[in-house]
Amino acid sequence: MTWAPVRTRPDSRADSGGARGIGAGILRWSGRLIGGALVVGLILVGGTAVRVWQVARIEDYTRADAIVVLGAAQYSGTPSSVFEARLYQAASLYQQGVSDLVITVGGKQDGDLYTEAASGKMYLTEAGVPEDAILAVETGSDTLRSIEAVADAMHERGLGSAALVSDPWHSLRTRTMARDAGLDAWTAPTRTGPAVYTRESQAHGIARETAALLWYQLTHFSADFNYTAGQ
Repeated sequence: MTWAPVRTRPDSRADSGGARGIGAGILRWSGRLIGGALVVGLILVGGTAVRVWQVARIEDYTRADAIVVLGAAQYSGTPSSVFEARLYQAASLYQQGVSDLVITVGGKQDGDLYTEAASGKMYLTEAGVPEDAILAVETGSDTLRSIEAVADAMHERGLGSAALVSDPWHSLRTRTMARDAGLDAWTAPTRTGPAVYTRESQAHGIARETAALLWYQLTHFSADFNYTAGQ
């Protein structure tokens, strides 16, 4: 008598159960990775926002080779309220002897009669700063280009240290860019103007600068955002 081999049928239920187990494992690990990435992202954003806030509180009046005032909007030679607040602070620093030189910086938009730098220089001379104590660097359409233009102008003159004047929330980003450009830089921001008028403008400034600084650190490109406060 011959015996026929016994053929067993594959257990389709076991196969489908194994596939489901693998799929569930992948989903679990994917969820953990996404969750971990979100936590890291929140820590990074939160930590940067705290640093923006901390540096905004610093007022360093150490003597420098130059006081550098970052440009902002101007209208036919008249500084916007944002720009005026910065210029007022720069004039005050000059009067206090922080430096014998004030540098204004900033180009102009299409159709403008004046550059931001020229507008700033006119304001400062009217505020009592001698014309020969002001250097107008009339280039720069954003923070990074302005800082690079100032750094080039200072290096050409053998100058290396700068007290940066801008809005408080702008301080960390400008300081970071200036140091990357080879300047020994610290900050003495304005305490007046739209950037500090209300809690809403302060919160908006911190959020804006957190995003802009993270973008710069990631790409080394500038990212300037418009103010929502009245200018």
